[in-house]
Amino acid sequence: IRSVHYLTLDVLETNCHVLSKKAWRDCGERILHESVYGQCKAIIYVNKPRRILYSPAYNCTLRPGKRKDSQYVPDCPSPSPTDFSDPKVLEAATESLAKYNKESTLKLYSLFKVTRASSQVSGCLFGPSYFVEYLTRELPCTKSPETVCVLHSLSLVPVMAGISLGDSLLLKVSLFHASTPVATQELGRILTVEEPQQKNTDLTDSPSKVAPKGSVQHLPALEGEQPEDSKRKGPVEAFPVQLDLTTNPQGETLDVSFLFLGPMKEQLVVLPFPKEEQRSVECPAAAKMADPLVLPP
Repeated sequence: IRSVHYLTLDVLETNCHVLSKKAWRDCGERILHESVYGQCKAIIYVNKPRRILYSPAYNCTLRPGKRKDSQYVPDCPSPSPTDFSDPKVLEAATESLAKYNKESTLKLYSLFKVTRASSQVSGCLFGPSYFVEYLTRELPCTKSPETVCVLHSLSLVPVMAGISLGDSLLLKVSLFHASTPVATQELGRILTVEEPQQKNTDLTDSPSKVAPKGSVQHLPALEGEQPEDSKRKGPVEAFPVQLDLTTNPQGETLDVSFLFLGPMKEQLVVLPFPKEEQRSVECPAAAKMADPLVLPP
Protein backbone atom coordinates (compact mmCIF):
# COMPACT_ATOMS: atom_id res chain seq x y z
CA ILE A 1 0.00 0.00 0.00
CA ARG A 2 2.77 2.44 0.90
CA SER A 3 6.50 2.03 0.38
CA VAL A 4 9.85 3.81 0.26
CA HIS A 5 12.12 3.22 -2.75
CA TYR A 6 15.85 3.93 -3.01
CA LEU A 7 16.66 4.55 -6.68
CA THR A 8 19.94 4.87 -8.56
CA LEU A 9 19.29 6.32 -12.02
CA ASP A 10 21.53 6.78 -15.04
CA VAL A 11 20.29 9.99 -16.67
CA LEU A 12 20.71 11.79 -20.00
CA GLU A 13 19.91 15.47 -20.51
CA THR A 14 17.08 16.23 -22.94
CA ASN A 15 16.34 19.32 -25.02
CA CYS A 16 13.39 20.34 -22.77
CA HIS A 17 13.75 22.90 -20.00
CA VAL A 18 12.42 21.89 -16.60
CA LEU A 19 9.96 24.82 -16.65
CA SER A 20 8.19 23.36 -19.67
CA LYS A 21 6.73 20.66 -17.35
CA LYS A 22 7.03 18.10 -20.15
CA ALA A 23 7.50 14.43 -19.33
CA TRP A 24 10.97 13.23 -20.32
CA ARG A 25 9.39 10.72 -22.70
CA ASP A 26 8.06 13.65 -24.74
CA CYS A 27 11.52 15.24 -25.08
CA GLY A 28 14.34 14.44 -27.45
CA GLU A 29 17.97 13.78 -26.55
CA ARG A 30 20.60 16.35 -27.36
CA ILE A 31 22.83 15.68 -30.35
CA LEU A 32 25.92 13.67 -29.48
CA HIS A 33 28.49 16.46 -29.16
CA GLU A 34 26.14 18.35 -26.78
CA SER A 35 25.24 15.35 -24.64
CA VAL A 36 25.27 15.59 -20.85
CA TYR A 37 24.85 12.44 -18.84
CA GLY A 38 25.23 11.28 -15.27
CA GLN A 39 23.79 9.49 -12.29
CA CYS A 40 21.19 10.40 -9.68
CA LYS A 41 20.23 8.86 -6.37
CA ALA A 42 16.76 9.52 -5.01
CA ILE A 43 14.48 8.43 -2.19
CA ILE A 44 10.84 8.08 -3.27
CA TYR A 45 7.79 7.67 -1.03
CA VAL A 46 4.77 6.02 -2.70
CA ASN A 47 1.27 5.87 -1.21
CA LYS A 48 -1.02 4.26 -3.79
CA PRO A 49 -4.39 4.64 -1.97
CA ARG A 50 -3.79 8.39 -1.54
CA ARG A 51 -2.16 8.74 -5.00
CA ILE A 52 0.96 10.32 -3.48
CA LEU A 53 4.42 10.24 -5.04
CA TYR A 54 6.99 12.29 -3.13
CA SER A 55 10.78 12.58 -3.17
CA PRO A 56 12.19 13.89 0.13
CA ALA A 57 15.79 13.83 -1.13
CA TYR A 58 17.91 13.45 -4.26
CA ASN A 59 21.47 14.05 -5.45
CA CYS A 60 22.83 14.07 -9.01
CA THR A 61 26.26 14.23 -10.63
CA LEU A 62 26.48 15.19 -14.33
CA ARG A 63 29.25 15.34 -16.91
CA PRO A 64 29.35 16.42 -20.57
CA GLY A 65 30.02 13.65 -23.06
CA LYS A 66 33.56 13.05 -24.25
CA ARG A 67 34.18 15.68 -26.90
CA LYS A 68 36.85 13.68 -28.73
CA ASP A 69 34.50 10.70 -29.10
CA SER A 70 31.95 12.86 -30.90
CA GLN A 71 34.41 14.16 -33.51
CA TYR A 72 33.98 11.20 -35.80
CA VAL A 73 33.02 13.34 -38.83
CA PRO A 74 36.06 15.00 -40.47
CA ASP A 75 36.02 18.81 -40.67
CA CYS A 76 33.00 18.99 -38.35
CA PRO A 77 34.24 20.54 -35.08
CA SER A 78 32.18 20.25 -31.93
CA PRO A 79 30.98 23.32 -30.07
CA SER A 80 32.97 24.00 -26.90
CA PRO A 81 31.38 25.31 -23.68
CA THR A 82 31.44 29.08 -23.41
CA ASP A 83 31.43 31.31 -20.35
CA PHE A 84 28.04 33.00 -19.87
CA SER A 85 29.87 36.24 -19.04
CA ASP A 86 31.37 36.39 -22.53
CA PRO A 87 29.96 39.57 -24.16
CA LYS A 88 29.47 37.62 -27.39
CA VAL A 89 27.02 35.31 -25.61
CA LEU A 90 24.82 38.20 -24.51
CA GLU A 91 25.15 39.76 -27.97
CA ALA A 92 24.00 36.55 -29.68
CA ALA A 93 21.04 36.27 -27.31
CA THR A 94 19.91 39.89 -27.63
CA GLU A 95 20.34 40.00 -31.42
CA SER A 96 18.42 36.77 -31.98
CA LEU A 97 15.64 37.88 -29.61
CA ALA A 98 15.47 41.30 -31.32
CA LYS A 99 15.04 39.50 -34.64
CA TYR A 100 12.22 37.42 -33.17
CA ASN A 101 10.48 40.49 -31.70
CA LYS A 102 10.78 42.29 -35.04
CA GLU A 103 9.12 39.40 -36.89
CA SER A 104 6.49 38.80 -34.19
CA THR A 105 3.00 40.08 -35.01
CA LEU A 106 1.68 40.67 -31.48
CA LYS A 107 3.75 39.62 -28.49
CA LEU A 108 7.09 41.05 -27.36
CA TYR A 109 9.61 39.27 -25.14
CA SER A 110 12.53 40.31 -22.96
CA LEU A 111 15.65 38.33 -22.10
CA PHE A 112 15.36 36.70 -18.67
CA LYS A 113 18.25 34.25 -18.21
CA VAL A 114 20.92 32.57 -20.33
CA THR A 115 20.88 28.84 -19.54
CA ARG A 116 23.38 27.36 -22.01
CA ALA A 117 26.01 28.70 -24.40
CA SER A 118 28.66 27.30 -26.72
CA SER A 119 30.87 28.50 -29.55
CA GLN A 120 32.23 26.89 -32.69
CA VAL A 121 34.99 28.05 -34.99
CA SER A 122 33.64 27.70 -38.53
CA GLY A 123 36.70 28.99 -40.38
CA CYS A 124 39.18 31.82 -40.61
CA LEU A 125 36.90 33.95 -42.76
CA PHE A 126 33.79 33.77 -40.61
CA GLY A 127 35.18 33.52 -37.07
CA PRO A 128 33.37 31.76 -34.22
CA SER A 129 29.65 31.07 -34.19
CA TYR A 130 27.76 31.32 -30.90
CA PHE A 131 24.86 29.10 -29.89
CA VAL A 132 22.83 30.33 -26.95
CA GLU A 133 19.81 28.96 -25.11
CA TYR A 134 17.92 31.37 -22.90
CA LEU A 135 14.66 31.99 -21.13
CA THR A 136 12.41 34.92 -22.01
CA ARG A 137 9.45 36.68 -20.43
CA GLU A 138 6.44 38.08 -22.21
CA LEU A 139 6.31 41.87 -21.95
CA PRO A 140 3.02 43.40 -20.68
CA CYS A 141 2.14 45.17 -23.93
CA THR A 142 1.16 44.46 -27.51
CA LYS A 143 3.30 45.35 -30.47
CA SER A 144 2.73 48.69 -32.21
CA PRO A 145 4.98 51.30 -33.88
CA GLU A 146 4.67 53.65 -30.90
CA THR A 147 5.16 50.99 -28.23
CA VAL A 148 7.88 51.50 -25.64
CA CYS A 149 7.52 48.42 -23.47
CA VAL A 150 9.33 48.08 -20.16
CA LEU A 151 8.99 45.28 -17.63
CA HIS A 152 8.68 47.28 -14.41
CA SER A 153 7.90 44.49 -11.98
CA LEU A 154 8.28 40.75 -12.40
CA SER A 155 5.50 40.13 -9.90
CA LEU A 156 2.94 42.04 -11.99
CA VAL A 157 3.36 40.01 -15.17
CA PRO A 158 2.12 36.46 -15.79
CA VAL A 159 5.11 34.19 -16.12
CA MET A 160 5.84 33.21 -19.70
CA ALA A 161 9.04 31.53 -20.70
CA GLY A 162 10.67 30.20 -23.80
CA ILE A 163 13.85 28.58 -25.01
CA SER A 164 15.68 30.10 -27.95
CA LEU A 165 18.65 28.52 -29.68
CA GLY A 166 20.85 30.15 -32.24
CA ASP A 167 23.14 32.95 -33.26
CA SER A 168 22.16 36.26 -34.84
CA LEU A 169 21.23 34.54 -38.13
CA LEU A 170 19.20 31.56 -36.93
CA LEU A 171 16.61 31.29 -34.18
CA LYS A 172 14.52 28.39 -32.93
CA VAL A 173 11.89 29.22 -30.34
CA SER A 174 9.81 27.06 -28.01
CA LEU A 175 7.31 29.04 -25.96
CA PHE A 176 5.50 27.65 -22.94
CA HIS A 177 3.74 28.69 -19.76
CA ALA A 178 6.18 28.03 -16.94
CA SER A 179 3.19 26.84 -14.90
CA THR A 180 -0.47 27.67 -14.54
CA PRO A 181 -0.27 29.54 -12.28
CA VAL A 182 3.32 29.81 -11.07
CA ALA A 183 4.72 32.22 -8.50
CA THR A 184 7.63 34.44 -9.49
CA GLN A 185 9.35 33.23 -6.34
CA GLU A 186 9.10 29.63 -7.53
CA LEU A 187 10.47 30.53 -10.96
CA GLY A 188 13.44 32.21 -9.32
CA ARG A 189 14.02 29.21 -7.08
CA ILE A 190 14.16 26.82 -10.03
CA LEU A 191 16.55 29.04 -11.98
CA THR A 192 18.88 29.63 -9.03
CA VAL A 193 21.92 27.40 -8.75
CA GLU A 194 21.22 24.86 -6.05
CA GLU A 195 23.20 25.05 -2.85
CA PRO A 196 25.15 21.91 -1.90
CA GLN A 197 23.18 19.58 0.31
CA GLN A 198 23.82 20.15 3.98
CA LYS A 199 25.05 17.14 5.89
CA ASN A 200 23.36 15.86 9.02
CA THR A 201 20.06 17.37 7.94
CA ASP A 202 17.29 17.10 10.50
CA LEU A 203 14.63 14.83 9.05
CA THR A 204 11.90 16.03 11.38
CA ASP A 205 11.49 19.57 10.06
CA SER A 206 8.11 21.15 10.57
CA PRO A 207 5.70 20.76 7.60
CA SER A 208 6.15 24.41 6.62
CA LYS A 209 9.89 23.83 6.13
CA VAL A 210 9.76 20.43 4.46
CA ALA A 211 10.97 20.45 0.86
CA PRO A 212 12.98 18.08 -1.32
CA LYS A 213 16.61 18.25 -0.26
CA GLY A 214 19.23 17.78 -2.90
CA SER A 215 21.84 19.15 -5.26
CA VAL A 216 23.12 18.79 -8.80
CA GLN A 217 26.90 18.60 -9.18
CA HIS A 218 28.42 19.45 -12.57
CA LEU A 219 31.83 17.91 -13.31
CA PRO A 220 34.10 18.29 -16.37
CA ALA A 221 34.18 15.69 -19.11
CA LEU A 222 36.30 12.56 -18.70
CA GLU A 223 38.81 12.96 -21.51
CA GLY A 224 41.57 10.60 -22.63
CA GLU A 225 43.93 8.62 -20.47
CA GLN A 226 44.51 9.46 -16.84
CA PRO A 227 47.89 10.97 -15.89
CA GLU A 228 50.35 8.59 -14.23
CA ASP A 229 49.84 10.28 -10.84
CA SER A 230 46.10 9.68 -11.07
CA LYS A 231 46.58 6.05 -12.08
CA ARG A 232 48.71 5.40 -9.00
CA LYS A 233 45.95 6.85 -6.83
CA GLY A 234 43.35 4.61 -8.46
CA PRO A 235 40.69 5.11 -11.16
CA VAL A 236 38.59 8.26 -11.14
CA GLU A 237 35.01 7.64 -10.04
CA ALA A 238 32.90 8.78 -12.99
CA PHE A 239 29.85 9.84 -10.96
CA PRO A 240 30.54 10.27 -7.24
CA VAL A 241 26.99 10.57 -5.90
CA GLN A 242 26.24 10.47 -2.18
CA LEU A 243 22.81 10.58 -0.57
CA ASP A 244 23.21 10.29 3.18
CA LEU A 245 20.14 11.59 4.97
CA THR A 246 21.10 9.32 7.83
CA THR A 247 23.91 6.96 8.81
CA ASN A 248 21.88 5.31 11.56
CA PRO A 249 21.44 1.64 10.53
CA GLN A 250 18.10 1.62 12.38
CA GLY A 251 16.87 4.56 10.28
CA GLU A 252 15.47 7.98 11.13
CA THR A 253 11.89 9.23 11.26
CA LEU A 254 10.58 11.49 8.50
CA ASP A 255 7.30 13.32 9.05
CA VAL A 256 5.24 13.50 5.83
CA SER A 257 1.93 14.55 7.40
CA PHE A 258 1.97 17.70 5.27
CA LEU A 259 1.22 15.54 2.21
CA PHE A 260 -2.24 14.67 3.54
CA LEU A 261 -5.39 16.72 3.98
CA GLY A 262 -6.80 17.06 7.47
CA PRO A 263 -5.24 16.10 10.79
CA MET A 264 -3.78 12.81 9.56
CA LYS A 265 -0.37 11.93 11.00
CA GLU A 266 2.08 10.00 8.82
CA GLN A 267 5.71 9.14 9.54
CA LEU A 268 8.26 7.09 7.61
CA VAL A 269 11.44 5.37 8.63
CA VAL A 270 14.22 6.33 6.21
CA LEU A 271 17.21 3.98 6.15
CA PRO A 272 20.76 4.69 4.94
CA PHE A 273 20.99 4.57 1.15
CA PRO A 274 21.81 0.98 0.08
CA LYS A 275 25.31 0.13 -1.14
CA GLU A 276 25.83 -1.28 -4.63
CA GLU A 277 26.04 -4.84 -3.36
CA GLN A 278 22.55 -4.41 -1.86
CA ARG A 279 20.87 -3.59 -5.17
CA SER A 280 17.71 -5.30 -6.33
CA VAL A 281 18.04 -8.19 -8.78
CA GLU A 282 16.07 -6.08 -11.31
CA CYS A 283 18.96 -3.59 -11.51
CA PRO A 284 20.40 -2.40 -13.73
CA ALA A 285 17.47 -2.22 -16.13
CA ALA A 286 17.88 -1.85 -19.90
CA ALA A 287 19.03 1.58 -21.06
CA LYS A 288 16.48 3.68 -22.99
CA MET A 289 19.31 5.01 -25.17
CA ALA A 290 22.06 2.42 -25.63
CA ASP A 291 24.69 4.61 -27.30
CA PRO A 292 28.10 3.55 -25.88
CA LEU A 293 29.39 7.13 -26.14
CA VAL A 294 26.93 8.40 -23.53
CA LEU A 295 26.38 5.35 -21.34
CA PRO A 296 28.15 5.58 -17.97
CA PRO A 297 31.45 3.66 -17.85
